[in-house]
Amino acid sequence: MGRKQHGSDKVEHPHGPVNKDAYVDRLAVLQLRLNDMARWLQHTGKRVVVVVEGRDTAGKGGVIAAIAETLNPRLCHTVALDKPSERESRQWYFQRYVAHLPPAGEIALFDRSWYNRAGVERVMGFCTEHQTATFLKQAPAFERMLVDDGILLFKYWLTVDQAQQEARFAERQSDPLKRWKLSPIDVQAREKYADYGRARDQMLKATNTARAPWTLVDFNDQRRGRLALIEHLLAAIPEEPPAPCGLAFGPLGHPPLKERFRAGLKPI
Repeated sequence: MGRKQHGSDKVEHPHGPVNKDAYVDRLAVLQLRLNDMARWLQHTGKRVVVVVEGRDTAGKGGVIAAIAETLNPRLCHTVALDKPSERESRQWYFQRYVAHLPPAGEIALFDRSWYNRAGVERVMGFCTEHQTATFLKQAPAFERMLVDDGILLFKYWLTVDQAQQEARFAERQSDPLKRWKLSPIDVQAREKYADYGRARDQMLKATNTARAPWTLVDFNDQRRGRLALIEHLLAAIPEEPPAPCGLAFGPLGHPPLKERFRAGLKPI
């Protein structure tokens, strides 16, 4: 996937929106490949960390759900941390994220990550400029340690124009099933679109390294964005599953039995 310029979220949409049927069909194929990739991870003991960042409403949760939907939840973990506790706020900044790094054969999907410090925390005034500068200096070193230890690290920034962001905010406000996604911070973010852009540009400049590069993905069309991100991820990770383990699945050997309850209880 070619990199886009870091200076703007404005991107071209030459192909138009992806219709639902085409999206579902393509996603099904990709999810089969994701399962092959997961079996390869188990077989080799490799570890994968996927960091998904972007503006509010960009579609971080949706693409993470699409990746994790058909994978074994014991091996694929979504990490979406709440704001740090008072105790955590006094720790080394990266400490609480280290606890969620995957062991051998597993994958961790970070719905936001340590990059909160360079984004929402900075723009909304939850950290000082000194803390931000320290983070931007330490993050490449932290990620270099992860990569040097064998972790396969992928960092994605989801781009969305403000017109799309406004439409998605309005949808969240009007849909009772999505209203939980709308927070006071989101409302304030509407007025800080340009501020977030400047913070993002500084973050990308400081942390886009050869060992841990950023990949920008156009999420103005969320379906197209999900497909593009998953295809990029699969292209970077071997997905050839190991040879079948040869589990026998022959006839049962007797008529199927029915559930029977002898404790006076009945299913509803």
